[in-house]
Amino acid sequence: VKFARKYNIDFLAVNRAHGTTKALSNVNHGIQINLRRLRDITIAKDGNSATLGGGVHNDDVVSALAAQGKASGSGAAGCVGLMGAGLGGGYGRYEGFYGLVLDNIIDMNVVLANGTHTFVSATSHPDLYWAMRGAGHNFGIVTKLTYKIHDEISPTWYLSTMVYKGDKVQQVFNQLNKLVANGTMPAKVINYALFAINPSVSTTEPVITVNIFYVGTAEEAEPYAKPFWDLGPVSIQNFSTSYPEIFYAAGTGINDYVCQEPLGPSYLYPMGLQTYNVPVIGQLFKLFSDKVKGNPKFNQSNVMLEGYSLEAVKAVDPASTAFAHRDDNILIGFLPKWPNNSGLDREAEDWAKQARTLVQAGTVPPRPLSAYVNYAHGDEPLQAIYGYEPWRLDKLRRLKREYDPEFKFKFYNPID
Repeated sequence: VKFARKYNIDFLAVNRAHGTTKALSNVNHGIQINLRRLRDITIAKDGNSATLGGGVHNDDVVSALAAQGKASGSGAAGCVGLMGAGLGGGYGRYEGFYGLVLDNIIDMNVVLANGTHTFVSATSHPDLYWAMRGAGHNFGIVTKLTYKIHDEISPTWYLSTMVYKGDKVQQVFNQLNKLVANGTMPAKVINYALFAINPSVSTTEPVITVNIFYVGTAEEAEPYAKPFWDLGPVSIQNFSTSYPEIFYAAGTGINDYVCQEPLGPSYLYPMGLQTYNVPVIGQLFKLFSDKVKGNPKFNQSNVMLEGYSLEAVKAVDPASTAFAHRDDNILIGFLPKWPNNSGLDREAEDWAKQARTLVQAGTVPPRPLSAYVNYAHGDEPLQAIYGYEPWRLDKLRRLKREYDPEFKFKFYNPID
């Protein structure tokens, strides 16, 4: 960082390279600082915390903790860097018990824009500690952190995966609304839905996949999964396994397709909701389906609809971190994908914006656009990313001037 600053060269810290914000494309002739070798994990003797290298990814942490009967907040895909997710939030399947990734950070060693290595915690640079947890990509590079860990809730996880044809969309999302229950879904339950082509069902017609996760046994999970079984899916697959293996059962393990390098460009357009407007979700599925059927070059696209338990997330004072989305009960990510050099960039962008406008216009209750930091495309107003309460951006801008006055950290939804 000191070298880059001395010679006025742009730089970007990279771990697993899952960022999608368009600002990343502004790095030209810069230095990539790769953190992947910083992967040490040491569990404290008291079993209440672990020291992690800044380059660990979710699979590293989940596997190391599970071997000791421990768990903590982590992302939902094994390949994603823990701190890349954590600096902007860090949603995951254990958050009903342990909160977001950022809620478990005790302290951090941070390289600032001037190249100094600084210890950051609730008592050392407390304002920076606040900012790093929710807007951290704007302030520094984390080389090491101390992380809260917990006794695992259950050695067994259950997953029921159901696939539905498009004519079931309204029935499925009515049932998902009942399950999400306006953000009061039990801590042991997680749901995830996906609009995508599934070649085992059809190579041209998108389908709806629903995953119901449960922290516990199949018998305990049945009351939550059975209402979805009763809707008449095309297929049902059920798994009982350990938490590290649930990543692979869900198709989000480090060797699964979702974790591989993309074959072409893609955009991610997010929206945070409190409940599903079911007729609008039906229109969203049709918009998605019509495009994929009309142009097969978009057939790798998908729509993610994520519903995590929020019990521990909502228990945290919203003002205690820079993360501004604790009232979002559902995350939607519209993700068009298309081949390189196909001339479809503008069409893809217009399609995604049409989808976002459709869903946003139908929010229930009406609310301004909410864009999760780590999913934000980069064309949203900063308030949508960092919060509409005026004091939030005021504080972040003041801290940006203090800790990065030369605007060196500017490639991940930058605070101007």
